[in-house]
Amino acid sequence: MSDAIRTTPVGESRETLLRLRSNINRYIKGKDDVIDRVIVCMLASGHLLIEDLPGLGKTTLAYCLAKSIDASFSRIQFTSDLLPADVIGVSVYEEATRSFSFKKGPVFANIVLADEINRTTPKTQSSLLEVMDRGKVSVDGATHPVGSPFMVFATQNPVDYGGTFPLPESQLDRFLMRIQMGYPGEEEEFEILRNSLLRYDDIEMDTVVTHEQIIDLQASVQDIYVEDSVLEYIIKIVTATRTESEFKAGASTRGCLSLKVAAQARALFCGRDFVLPEDVQEMVEPVLCHRLHLRRQTVDPMEERRISRTILNSIINSIPIPV
Repeated sequence: MSDAIRTTPVGESRETLLRLRSNINRYIKGKDDVIDRVIVCMLASGHLLIEDLPGLGKTTLAYCLAKSIDASFSRIQFTSDLLPADVIGVSVYEEATRSFSFKKGPVFANIVLADEINRTTPKTQSSLLEVMDRGKVSVDGATHPVGSPFMVFATQNPVDYGGTFPLPESQLDRFLMRIQMGYPGEEEEFEILRNSLLRYDDIEMDTVVTHEQIIDLQASVQDIYVEDSVLEYIIKIVTATRTESEFKAGASTRGCLSLKVAAQARALFCGRDFVLPEDVQEMVEPVLCHRLHLRRQTVDPMEERRISRTILNSIINSIPIPV
């Protein structure tokens, strides 16, 4: 009886999420694995950092996701002269009422694209810390919720760091995942050229899932069962990053919790109401890699990412998989 009650919603969730992936795939060609991770990140109520070269469709991906779930979309172009008030909003004095009223900034949207987030100053970067952690903005002693669902979809270029302010560890830790887009295949790029739209806001997307459904799915993630042996498996992986001599410091407790919820979200996406070790393995790299920093100095951030990924794979291979 219990299985019958739990299986039906999970099956319906799988159909809903596949419909969402198919809709996004109309404009994001040959990137099913990227789309899957974006959806999993959203299911886990997390924020996403995409680190890759310009012009690979990062903005289009964020826009397609927002339109597919009938969510509000806001794009913030981060520059060196951007101020915190330009992001979160500001209190303005109203002469008619002789009082201050809060004017909401662009962060008040369901999907917020923080474009080239590392091109703004640390002070402006820090304006996102509270809203990414609590879903609220505090201005002049008053707290303003941004609504739900809420997802910061940030981009940065890993190669050209001229004129940039690298994200500090505390900011990186707010992102549930960091992923890369990569170049499309030759066939996919041919399709893009044949059906191209130069501006992402010219895209006409169908709404295939309501944002109310997304909120329900996000709540369902917490009910995905994680057996104790899988929890121990997660702890062993995280502990290994803390004892690895190549890393300055291992993953934090927030990173450990993030790995668990990401594995739960992936299980739901795959149509299961329980987590398998493979869910954990698939989420280790996107969830933990950006939280780890090498002791050795590397000039190329992409090389640092490659080394960290290699070490994480070695850690996974060294830990017995729970049965």
